Amino acid sequence: MALNIYNQSSYRGYLKYKKDFVAILDKTKSVLGLKGRLAVSVILVDDKEIQEINRSYRNIDRPTDVISFALADEQSEFDYFAEELGDIFINLDAVKRQAEDYGHSERREICFLFTHGLLHLNGFDHQNKKDEERMIHYQKVILDDLVSRND
Repeated sequence: MALNIYNQSSYRGYLKYKKDFVAILDKTKSVLGLKGRLAVSVILVDDKEIQEINRSYRNIDRPTDVISFALADEQSEFDYFAEELGDIFINLDAVKRQAEDYGHSERREICFLFTHGLLHLNGFDHQNKKDEERMIHYQKVILDDLVSRND
C-alpha cells in the first residue's frame, strides 16, 4: 500500500494523520474486499485552492471540503494502474470550520473527509437517498471504531 500526502496549504502539523489514513485505507480494503496493493494521494489545500479546483472541474464556484479524482472510473487501457485509486483533495480550512460546527476534533473531521473521499474513489456516491444511505453506512463501518467522534 502506498499513501502519499502533499501539503499545499500554509497549515502545518497535519502530516501526523498519516497513520490514521493508513489505518482507514487498510480497513476500507478489508470492508470492501479490495485486492492488490493500493495507492492513494492526499493533497491538503485551503479554501482558495479547492474553490479553483471545484470551479475548473465541477463548474461550482465555491469552496468545498473534499474532492476526489479517481485515476480511472472504469476498466480501460489503464488497467496496469489498477493499484492507483486516485487523488483526494482535503480542504484544511473546511476541516477547522466543520470540526467546530460538528463539535468534534480536527482529527475526526480530517479522517472523515479522507474516508468520504476514499469511498468516492471506490465508486460510492450520494446523488440519491439510497446511495447516500449506503455511503453513510460504510463511512460508519470504516471510521467509527478507528477514530471516535470524541477523538
